Amino acid sequence: MAEKKQFQTESKKLLDMMINSIYTHKEIFLRELISNASDALDKLYFRSLTDTALGVNRSDLVIGIELDAAARTLRIADNGCGMTREELENNLGTIAKSGSFDFKRDNGASEDVDIIGQFGVGFYSAFMVADRITVETRAVGSSEAWRWESEGVDGYTVEPCDRALPGTLITLHLKDDTEDEKYTDYLQEFRIRELVRKYSDYIRYPIRMEVETSRPKEGSEGEYETLREVQTLNSMVPLWKKSPSEISEDEYATFYREKFYDYEKPAKTVHVRAEGLATYEALLFIPSRAPYNYYTTDYEKGLQLYSSGVMIMEKCADLLPDYFGFVRGLVDSADLSLNISREMLQHDRQLKVMAKAIEKKIRTELEKLQSSDRAAYESFFDAFGLQLKFGLYSDYGMHKDDLKELVMFRSSEVQEGQKYVTLKEYTLRMKEEQKTVYYACGETVDKIAHLPQVESVRARGYEVLYLTDDVDEFALQMLMEYDGKKFANVCTEKLDIETEQEKETVRRQNEDAGELLTHMKEALGGAVTAVRFTGTLGDHPVSLSSEGGLSVEMEKVLGKMPGAETGAAKATLVLEINASHPVADKLRALYENDKDKVADYAKILYAQARLINGLTIDNPTEISALICGLM
Repeated sequence: MAEKKQFQTESKKLLDMMINSIYTHKEIFLRELISNASDALDKLYFRSLTDTALGVNRSDLVIGIELDAAARTLRIADNGCGMTREELENNLGTIAKSGSFDFKRDNGASEDVDIIGQFGVGFYSAFMVADRITVETRAVGSSEAWRWESEGVDGYTVEPCDRALPGTLITLHLKDDTEDEKYTDYLQEFRIRELVRKYSDYIRYPIRMEVETSRPKEGSEGEYETLREVQTLNSMVPLWKKSPSEISEDEYATFYREKFYDYEKPAKTVHVRAEGLATYEALLFIPSRAPYNYYTTDYEKGLQLYSSGVMIMEKCADLLPDYFGFVRGLVDSADLSLNISREMLQHDRQLKVMAKAIEKKIRTELEKLQSSDRAAYESFFDAFGLQLKFGLYSDYGMHKDDLKELVMFRSSEVQEGQKYVTLKEYTLRMKEEQKTVYYACGETVDKIAHLPQVESVRARGYEVLYLTDDVDEFALQMLMEYDGKKFANVCTEKLDIETEQEKETVRRQNEDAGELLTHMKEALGGAVTAVRFTGTLGDHPVSLSSEGGLSVEMEKVLGKMPGAETGAAKATLVLEINASHPVADKLRALYENDKDKVADYAKILYAQARLINGLTIDNPTEISALICGLM
């Protein structure tokens, strides 16, 4: 009987940590063992490049998986370089001893052979699902074979065994099922196939397993027979490793649908190969539609992250800014600084460099789409434009210069065949003397278009942006200006569209009716800061404008937020009356004879103005009574 040896670290605590703490998901064990097998094949192939006597044919190198439900064993085999007894003890008898790392260091292996393992702990992840592990191995060029066996922290044994060919066979004796863990799942063919496709689909060697299939039975219509056949579980060659010129749009679309479970083809595909400060390949997809949960807290952004074809993270959020969180895809790099479990990245310079480059590439491709296929871009903007506008506003406007060309808005002057205008398009159409980009806010385009101030501004030949999303005005205020042109809400008291003569006329009218306007303001009991005549309402009798930085629409948005009932910010309102409308003459005449009725008129006009601006009336019963009394 072989003598049991203790691990050289002699640290039960360390092994417990390896098994129970480092890895987030138990299923990772299969990725680690397959990666180790791939390393063994890489090492053999690398040696064969200088030692032709080995007679290695790369097409013969393979990884095999075998399941035995009755014995509760899972086997992973490779016909790679194998291990001598010394290598076996060094690599498996010492926790965190990496044979792959030593091989790369001692043999100068570089880009020709991409060795995955670095830390020497991946093998021990198998103890998360197995209570006993047996390793049988024979080194290339050796006539001796060895068996390593361990039940975990109690140590291991090494003894001679029979093995006809070089390579390694690892046998996992799976733990019994518990209420919380069903280890039997790892003996199911579909589960193994799923894990290989998820984590190891692009291992460069075939991963083969005998599986149960069915086929039509010869000579019998409608009957099937069951048989077993060996199938290759992985695709081996990543699509992103091919030259873009060799890939059709249909191939990209099929890959996207299958990989990211979307039934529509992407709006845009971006294939990137980068070298320099960070070397990586990326395959990015801009979806045609938003996922059902995109604008909820359940949605997780992030790109799949691969290291040399092995998936490290399902969603690496650090590779995408929030405003491009809709992008799906993957990044593959051999330069990543991984942590010990290969599940997460160290936050290092390479990751930041890649993230910055990817952000710039996405932005550039979206700008190209906007200019080359306006219909496709507008369809994309319907789905994700809101997120871009949030990006303008978020982080105190840090990203506004990166996103200002991508955002679009509804407008009073939308061109035929288009739904939106860009800020550049608006400014290129501006009148020569115009220094301001005008906008108005509301629930719908139709409601905005019928605002008195909007009709007045349009009547003077100015284009008005129609802001229908809650974030729109906040975003424009954060942007502050575009191409030197400031933004102005047409529903503010500072709207400057009148001629000097018109301004002077309105100034005198307000001065002459000072007592009347003050009386109306007092009748409204502090609801407005002022009542004044204006010449910017066209044919409309009355409207509300706001003073200061908070508009009426911004008040509405803030009022929707949780807790707003107790401390919502309020816009500073001004009741504006059309100085040339008959209602102004009526007010002037009434003030001389019936000041009480003027007060009633003030309340009715204020209620009317609130309705026009989409605000509620605080006391509709009172207004109804006043109207009935006047009738």
